Amino acid sequence: MKIIDAHLHLFPSEPGTDAMAEAVGHVNSVDHLRQVYGELNMVHGVVMGNRSLEVGFHHYPRDLFHYCVGLDSLVLGRGETIPEDLPDQVEEHLKREACCGVKLYPGYNKIWLTDPIYDPIYRLAEKYDKPVAVHMGLTAYSRAYLKYSHPLVLDEAAADHRRTRFVMCHFGNPFLQEAAAVLEKNRNVSTDLSGLLEGRVDLDVYFQERAGYAELLRTWLNYLGCWDRVMYGTDWPIVNLGEYIEYIQRIVPERYWEPVFYDNANRIYRLGL
Repeated sequence: MKIIDAHLHLFPSEPGTDAMAEAVGHVNSVDHLRQVYGELNMVHGVVMGNRSLEVGFHHYPRDLFHYCVGLDSLVLGRGETIPEDLPDQVEEHLKREACCGVKLYPGYNKIWLTDPIYDPIYRLAEKYDKPVAVHMGLTAYSRAYLKYSHPLVLDEAAADHRRTRFVMCHFGNPFLQEAAAVLEKNRNVSTDLSGLLEGRVDLDVYFQERAGYAELLRTWLNYLGCWDRVMYGTDWPIVNLGEYIEYIQRIVPERYWEPVFYDNANRIYRLGL
């Protein structure tokens, strides 16, 4: 089975990010990822952009990655310094074949998804038919605000921009019920299953001790039944890639593995694989 990782991050080699990768049994380098991808039959990945809007900053091996241009807290100054030419800068990325979408980080920027600053971004995503991926659910640090990253906020944006395609990252975890409602209501919203674990995990122990959560996750995914809008993703480098594949395989019914692990990401992000 071929696998596309629909949600990962690539960071320069720094003590913190290097240690993060090493803690889950990996090395923070593209060469290492290429090797591990080959071992696990992972054929491609979608990099969620961070740190810069400079086009030159976002050059990745074309055979291995596409990317979403990211409007993170470094780009938008935690919501305090919005570049006047933001739409123009985003469009320069969307014009590129290697760029397959836009990534928003509302909880970190403390900006509502319905804020007018995003209107031209949504229109550009519609124009280029490339999705807007949105960090939804828990944030990586406590200074962020959950109210901006709650799935119901995405409902408003998706309802007001019906021709724009959105991806709810992390299935809005842990707001699973609300995430399912937003996906059921809005056909222009897909989701990825990235970042549901962090660190190394003994899966047998996990599924014993956290059986209730795992069953909730299965319940809401099966309730939806929209397996054509669910994508595998990891949020690498926070998880071990081999372990995470097995984790999602234990959550998703086997008959849906092909679309979830490969077909949907290829279609939704228009990767052309």
